[in-house]
Amino acid sequence: MKYFDAHTHVQFVAYDADRDEVLARAKEASVGMNLVGTQIDTSRAAVELAEKHDDVYASIALHPVHTAKSFHDKKELGGEGEAFTSRGEKFDFDAYEKLGQSPKVIAIGECGLDYYRLEEDTKKVQTEVFLQHIELANKLNKPLMLHIRDAAHQSNGDSNAYKDALEILKAHPPGGRAGAKYPGDVHFFAGNWDIAKQFLDLGFTLSFTGVLTFTHDYDDVIKNTPMDMLLTETDAPYITPVPYRGQRNEPIHVREVVKAMARLKEVSEEEMAAQVVLNSRRFIGLDK
Repeated sequence: MKYFDAHTHVQFVAYDADRDEVLARAKEASVGMNLVGTQIDTSRAAVELAEKHDDVYASIALHPVHTAKSFHDKKELGGEGEAFTSRGEKFDFDAYEKLGQSPKVIAIGECGLDYYRLEEDTKKVQTEVFLQHIELANKLNKPLMLHIRDAAHQSNGDSNAYKDALEILKAHPPGGRAGAKYPGDVHFFAGNWDIAKQFLDLGFTLSFTGVLTFTHDYDDVIKNTPMDMLLTETDAPYITPVPYRGQRNEPIHVREVVKAMARLKEVSEEEMAAQVVLNSRRFIGLDK
């Protein structure tokens, strides 16, 4: 691998028409990837797809927005339902544990807290499900892939989502992979440097998307985060980087995230890419 997309969703219905071509383009560019599940169907699909391809891995979980009937995304689930409606799903610990037996499953996630469209009575459910994911990660000896999103009216990590997640993780520390220093990754980190430091102190890496190519909101976080604690991701099919804005995102575009990160760290693109691959191999568990 020359690049690694730590968080992508090629198993989503958005790629039903050309999934093989998307994977082929990534392979040609030496891009490895982690297919991240959001509920049992997309988690199962991630594992099945990862098992068919080299340098393709999977993470499994119930996304916090899917713990209640609140969110539907046609790119994810398909169908003609109204936007932002979901069937809701009860977390089936046994089903996810069984799915996690695959050697291609590298993490439990994306899991955590999402306050973006939060209804107050779902906060308790999200917390309970988050705790179950931590328990599952510890039982399977896997790191966490965290999803933490602030309320819509708050920004830059100043809402309770990040703070609540930190409190949960401190009270219920994830063990991660046996012998590993790193308990997991904070996907699509969007907090400030104070929040970032607290996750770094817990041993979590921070991953960033194509937003680095069109906003400077996270420049200070990138500049201050040690090189060995950074991961790159696309969150495809979302968050398409410059110069591909307006198109569906895909893993090959993680190269643009590496370029942006290299610029901020004032190193060459080659050095940044090599360091991210080392960090990613550690996260996958291939560094032993």
